[in-house]
Amino acid sequence: MARPVTLFSGQWADLPLDTLAQKVSEWGFDGLELACWGDHFEVDKALENDSYVQSRWDILNKYGLKCFAISTHLVGQCVCDNPIDERHESILPSRLWGDGDPEGVRQRCAEEVKNTARAAAKFGVPVVNGFTGSKIWHVLAMFPPVPPEMIEAGYQDFADRWNPILDVFDEVGVKYALEVHPSEIAYDFWTTKRTLEAVDHREAFGINFDPSHLYWQLIDPTAFVYEFADRIYHMHVKEAIRNLDGRNGILGSHLFFGDHRRGWDFVSPGRGGVPFERVFRALNDIGYDGPLSIEWEDNGMNRDQGAPEAVAMVRRLELTPSDVAFDAAFAAE
Repeated sequence: MARPVTLFSGQWADLPLDTLAQKVSEWGFDGLELACWGDHFEVDKALENDSYVQSRWDILNKYGLKCFAISTHLVGQCVCDNPIDERHESILPSRLWGDGDPEGVRQRCAEEVKNTARAAAKFGVPVVNGFTGSKIWHVLAMFPPVPPEMIEAGYQDFADRWNPILDVFDEVGVKYALEVHPSEIAYDFWTTKRTLEAVDHREAFGINFDPSHLYWQLIDPTAFVYEFADRIYHMHVKEAIRNLDGRNGILGSHLFFGDHRRGWDFVSPGRGGVPFERVFRALNDIGYDGPLSIEWEDNGMNRDQGAPEAVAMVRRLELTPSDVAFDAAFAAE
């Protein structure tokens, strides 16, 4: 049976949920992955009022849509980040930003992620996707020389802050799926291994697999699937393109998305270089049966054109696993 195809609502949070749900249904999606910003899924309201939770399902049911995960990328980012600055103020509600004291922001955001687990359980979804932030992302270039103790302290800081959060996820029976992504504690193959080790491979913590971030870093996303098979709790269908012409590099050159001088950029799924058919085959091999959630980002394309095109691409390339070997007919009885 084909996996459900959903749309991550984060890039559509300017639209009321009812408006987005109608569009998504008309485009042929099976459901929505609800972002915890805009009016799509508000954690504080979900915990305060049972009728709010029902109102989200009423909208989804109205358009025949399902939901398998909610996402707290923006709040999760602020749990471990150092420094905390005006970038974080721009992505947080005032109740979490408060007076902007960095440690206060981190603590309030940690409590909010705990509450997101509780709200997810109340809503009836098994996975919360998001970011973690990182105390050591800013030392990526490793110069001035970085003492090994500083790197270890970064992973320890992650473990110290996230283990109490994951305790709540265990309590309510929900899992947290980190989107392996630049600026997070895990952003590539080796940092993912180190991150899982830091929390002793506890089951509550896994991966929201997004091949686009691996592709532009020149990492094979299918190898990543096989290596971390038991930790892939959710999947984002997001696309990237590389434009390495001898002048452009993969670090982005402090150029904003959409600038033709960038060495890589996000584009609508199917219009870049991610080998989605290979990725889907690998997901079949490891037994992943969760949603394929399209995260649509393309500054050069209208999203109302891109989203329906993306769902058609996924339907075309996704493969239902075979229950018989193709050469079985040749076998002697």
